[in-house]
Amino acid sequence: MAETLTAEQILEAAQEVLRRFGPSKATVVDVARALGVSHGSVYRHFPSKAALREAVTRQWLHRNHAPVAQAAKADLPAPDKLRNWLSTLFDTKRHKVLDDPELFATFSALVKENSTVVADHIAELTAEIAGILRDGVQAGEFAPIEDVENTARAVFDATSRFHDPGYSGDWAQDGIGKAFDAVCSLVLAGLTTQAGREVVQSH
Repeated sequence: MAETLTAEQILEAAQEVLRRFGPSKATVVDVARALGVSHGSVYRHFPSKAALREAVTRQWLHRNHAPVAQAAKADLPAPDKLRNWLSTLFDTKRHKVLDDPELFATFSALVKENSTVVADHIAELTAEIAGILRDGVQAGEFAPIEDVENTARAVFDATSRFHDPGYSGDWAQDGIGKAFDAVCSLVLAGLTTQAGREVVQSH
């Protein structure tokens, strides 16, 4: 396997090792042992334990983000698209913690170690929100926005209870769906009220 070992195989093995031993005990030697190779073979792809853990974290976030990125491309009016995007983000995060809490806890610990990866992930998310906002403004579905990037980040921050892992303890509670709907409605009302008034006034 050493001759054909790929970075993808190492990342898959690393995820299983992290699940088995936890982030505090998992080592590169454990990953190599799981693959049946020397730890030097792993280091040829990833120069350090930190680099391997960062790559695993980035891969995990990227995979989890796939349905959210798809929601950003949905052929819907901007208000519906934004609500659907936020709902997809919440559902994706919630299912990860409820369906496999052990793995979620492992990756939550890894995420805390990798601030650059997290910053890149948040930038990707807020860029998708910004794209939806721009489309909505252009279509007259949202009120004019002076600073789209800051507004996108405000939407992200306002809904953090439903995607920040620090709030994951809330996600199985009764009423969390209603709380989510209430926050979404408030955010959308703030984005659409002026646009709605302009439509009424134009008639």
